[in-house]
Amino acid sequence: MSAQPHIQPQARPPIRLTAQLLTCVIFCIVAALIIFVAQDEPLSVLSGPMGLGQQLLFGLGLSALAAVGSYVSFRLTAQSEATHKTIAAYSRLDLSGLNPVWISLAAGIGEELLFRAALQPLLGVWITSIVFLLTHTPVYQFRKLDRATLVQAAGIFGVSVALGFIYQYVGLLAAVLVHVAIDVVGLYVVRNALRQRS
Repeated sequence: MSAQPHIQPQARPPIRLTAQLLTCVIFCIVAALIIFVAQDEPLSVLSGPMGLGQQLLFGLGLSALAAVGSYVSFRLTAQSEATHKTIAAYSRLDLSGLNPVWISLAAGIGEELLFRAALQPLLGVWITSIVFLLTHTPVYQFRKLDRATLVQAAGIFGVSVALGFIYQYVGLLAAVLVHVAIDVVGLYVVRNALRQRS
């Protein structure tokens, strides 16, 4: 009787850019439906409390701060279990070429339209941030409640609250820019970490 050869489990295929773009389109459609059904002045979500020029300036300034903060946070916690779990969570994304930029733009636009422009006026900053956290649970694979998981969840919730207040006091464009900046830095950090491991 011959021994059965050991079969390696098949690695899950990478998540392609097209899936990220499709998610963005779906989020935008759902957001548009909610905005046009639930809000008296649907187009006011684009204008915000500040004009577009001011939003752009504030957004660029806040984006620079967010990008630096995101990078410094990674450097300070590079060896933590939470950081290793975050890198693992995003390791399936196709991060080749400029994909980190496109994925970040898709997430920033789709998620800010859905969570800030559509849901936040109905639910408020805090409940919207809980919903935001819950929708990120599958990505981060919060299977067991340990210190690393709590740190990740607190980070996601905190970023969502910050984006909520940026939307509320500055506007949607600024919130999108900050979201994109955080994601771009995070995805390039993940890509570099994965390259160093291989």
